[in-house]
Amino acid sequence: MENNESIKMTFPNKLTYTFIVHLFVREIAKMIGFSGDQLDQIDIAIEESVSNIMVHTSVEENPTFDVICEKIPGGIKIVLKEMGIPFDPDHVKRYELTKILDDLSTSGLGIYLIQKVMDELSFHNLGTQGKETVMIKYLPGARAQKTQAEVAAEKPSPGIIAEKIEYNVRGLNPNEAIEVSRCAYKTHGYTFFDDHIYYPERLVELNRTSEMISAVAVTKDNVFMGHAALLYQYPEDTIAELTFVFVNVEYRGQGALNRLVDYLFKVQKKRELRGLYAYAVTNHIFTQKSMIKFEINDCGLLLATSPASWKFKGISEDSTQRISVLLGFKYMMPPVRHNLYAPEHHKEMISKLYLNLGASHDFIVPSADSFEFDRPAATIYSGANDLEGCAEIFVASYGADVKHQTRKILQGFCLQQISSVNLFLKLKDPLTYWLTGEFEKLGFFFAGILPESRIGESLVLQYLNNVNLDYSKILLVTDLAKELLVYIRDRDPNIIT
Repeated sequence: MENNESIKMTFPNKLTYTFIVHLFVREIAKMIGFSGDQLDQIDIAIEESVSNIMVHTSVEENPTFDVICEKIPGGIKIVLKEMGIPFDPDHVKRYELTKILDDLSTSGLGIYLIQKVMDELSFHNLGTQGKETVMIKYLPGARAQKTQAEVAAEKPSPGIIAEKIEYNVRGLNPNEAIEVSRCAYKTHGYTFFDDHIYYPERLVELNRTSEMISAVAVTKDNVFMGHAALLYQYPEDTIAELTFVFVNVEYRGQGALNRLVDYLFKVQKKRELRGLYAYAVTNHIFTQKSMIKFEINDCGLLLATSPASWKFKGISEDSTQRISVLLGFKYMMPPVRHNLYAPEHHKEMISKLYLNLGASHDFIVPSADSFEFDRPAATIYSGANDLEGCAEIFVASYGADVKHQTRKILQGFCLQQISSVNLFLKLKDPLTYWLTGEFEKLGFFFAGILPESRIGESLVLQYLNNVNLDYSKILLVTDLAKELLVYIRDRDPNIIT
């Protein structure tokens, strides 16, 4: 087995399978190099830990459990994962040997034995994923030696190259896709909001079909430096998201970010591109400053769209609540003037946001004092990003059942524990003037606008599903963004005054 290679087996929670669990773990330990007394000690640890699972949980509440064996540098890690009741080893009475037979208690004996025969033992409660027991045993003499991993960890990370270097910015070559994925991992770990970036083969295919336009920066010797992309989210889109923007740490300060984005602005597109949009996180201000530099102007504030675990390496940031994002937009073609039916109570803010983007529209009040639907069923598109815990609902056309459909979709997302739901309404449809208030009765509230979306000019509303949000932790740069924050907070139905 190679280091960090692991094998998992799932077993029924029945005593009759204990022997097979022993055989499974023992054979893996042999492959890693254990023998003799070390194998017997591992047997004892498995006997105690497995019996603990079977004794303390019923088959009904914990029908199966997983055993994972992983080869680590110098030894083996054994993980037992199960869905039993949460466990705190600190509340188990410590086992103590005594010379007086009558005082001998077996409380804590299992943990005591495992600690004696294994080098490391820990217990982890995993919330809705149950809990796990982790045991580590090293081969004889391995702990006294530095492993390759430990030596590698001691190597300093690449320093930033101070002197200016020559480099090229161009489109992605298929054989460079792996470097893009590696750079995404090095700068963001596995917390990137869209997992396309971790699959080199997907990046190649997306660029081949023009769903994505990738730009890479490479040295004169073709050493990969950084990446940026425009991504069309939907087949009907005429706008694309500016995303997957990162530069390897050693090449920061070379101006690569500016050149990558400038390349994407200017490169010839195979698909129509009327505009681009981008999201800037609000738990720090660095990405917002980049948007200002690229003239991607504020048009919305979407609350709690990303988990608090989303990180950017090298930046200190607050991670105590879900991350909100500032939505920005840039026209790539001159904006077309439209007749829009903005609801009266949001008209002033909608106009202000459009003017901030350099667009001016005519805001129309429907001629009728009431409205009627011209079809029984609405056309609605929806989808969720489970990794992010957020979702989108696009009302492409209204029908008599639009409110019922929207409520049903929203309830489904709430049952999936989706935290944030964004609702897009067509501003060119007169019914938006009347129906916005009806959606707000469902708990939606103002978020902003998105020009040229998949359903055209859009009013964006948002819904928060049991999110504890502290508005004072949202950091913003521009005056308009700060004004928008106040506007949204004042209309948030979740705030208890």
